[in-house]
Amino acid sequence: MTDLAPVRRALISVSDKTGLIELARALADLKIELLSTGGSAKAIRDAGIEVRDVSDLTAFPEMMDGRVKTLHPKVHGGLLALRDNGMHVASMAEHGIVPIDLLVVNLYPFEAALARGADYDEMIENIDIGGPAMIRAAAKNHAFVTTVVDVEDYGALLEEIKANGGEEAQTTLGFRKKMAQIAYARTGAYDAAVSTWMAGAIGETIPRRRVFAGELKQTMRYGENPHQKAAFYVDGTNRPGVAVAEQLQGKELSYNNINDTDAAFELVSEFLPGDGPACAIIKHANPCGVAKGATLLEAYRKAFDCDRTSAFGGIVALNGTLDAATAEAISEIFTEVVIAPAIDQKARDIFAKKKNLRLILAPGLADTSEHRVSYRQVSGGILVQDIDNGVLTVDDLKVVTKIAPTDAQMEDLLFAWKVAKHVKSNAIVYVKDKATVGVGAGQMSRVDSALIAAKKAERMAEALGLPEPLTRGSAVASDAFFPFPDGLMEAAAAGATCVIQPGGSMRDDEVIAAADEAGLAMVFTGMRHFRH
Repeated sequence: MTDLAPVRRALISVSDKTGLIELARALADLKIELLSTGGSAKAIRDAGIEVRDVSDLTAFPEMMDGRVKTLHPKVHGGLLALRDNGMHVASMAEHGIVPIDLLVVNLYPFEAALARGADYDEMIENIDIGGPAMIRAAAKNHAFVTTVVDVEDYGALLEEIKANGGEEAQTTLGFRKKMAQIAYARTGAYDAAVSTWMAGAIGETIPRRRVFAGELKQTMRYGENPHQKAAFYVDGTNRPGVAVAEQLQGKELSYNNINDTDAAFELVSEFLPGDGPACAIIKHANPCGVAKGATLLEAYRKAFDCDRTSAFGGIVALNGTLDAATAEAISEIFTEVVIAPAIDQKARDIFAKKKNLRLILAPGLADTSEHRVSYRQVSGGILVQDIDNGVLTVDDLKVVTKIAPTDAQMEDLLFAWKVAKHVKSNAIVYVKDKATVGVGAGQMSRVDSALIAAKKAERMAEALGLPEPLTRGSAVASDAFFPFPDGLMEAAAAGATCVIQPGGSMRDDEVIAAADEAGLAMVFTGMRHFRH
């Protein structure tokens, strides 16, 4: 491969016309012949820039509503021919094929059509054929051809040509390799979007091959730890949350910030604004306080009082408009990130004094009932599953004890169940008056989770000057069944008076009998919420 390759002729065919005229004019000024198609050619010509239609090059008209225009040997031969191969050069001469040294293509807006909910026929029409074919051909022949597929690389292209200026425009092999890699990543992501959409459209839930793709949004200083490299990619789905939110102030979000902010926002989105203000405080992807209140300020204070120690340096997520009073309360301690679907100006002014606090404005709450898939890498493969969007109502619960929960207890049980869904297993969550008062997360033993949550509640009672822990008279949720009565008895010892759990253990009868003996009300959900 030669290092410098001349750029004498460029083919431009773009759906996104951003920067098109500026690029075309710059290339024309460099004495590069321009070829183009359809709307791109018209836009260039209307700007007073000389351009040759591809149909003139091929001596074949665009046809079938533009489906067939660049799928021609004079296009692909010009892109694929090896300039240092005698047979290729002879074939070009014999068939009147001229070399194309630069390809500038961006694809039909398939992802944009998907995001706006286009119907099946429109989605099909937004599948680009000629574009990916040309991109793959040009990128393969990067020994001689430069391929540009992203608007943001137009400037880099012109700088590259300028840096290697001489009697004619040229690019380096290193640049062409870099552009080729970007090109293949683009077509790969495009095909991933098409195949994933089509699997859903035809109801194929577990396709034989599954492709994941993302676009780089942020390169990070490091990952979970300083010795780990990391980056943040977005998938283009525009789901409300950290990926599409606007950062109003503060340092760049770190890997851990993004992970925890996502966990906080997904949890608070379980509570619709119409059901009242809610707040979730997250530390290391686990809730350390979740509450509902008459106001956001009350919800925050109740959530904060669950575990003030863990809340330090945590993530605060709110389900309504962040106001000045709530902002003042949050500002009383160090907080890494605050995220809300709306933030008033007074709250923004208050947080502006906290330069290190990251303030994030989300475009609405996430739909936690939406069907999505999650995936996790393991050695040699990827685990894929439906997201846990299980939701229960009172009608779904089965009372299994002699005593039935009161209406107020039932509200707390369902609240605790929603929170438990977002706590790492084994999860035990104590709730009183629609606020967590103890959270036990991620223990290998469910008994230990119950003990840890109760112990935290005891420490908070001492710190708050309360006569007894708030677990007294609380509701308790377990994300999976109690395999033995011991975990249930620890919850009862902590003061829980009612229990929500999936049921399904071989010893359910023993657990139910133990609950009856302790005077507990207990309901079964028939659903579990493991979160590993």
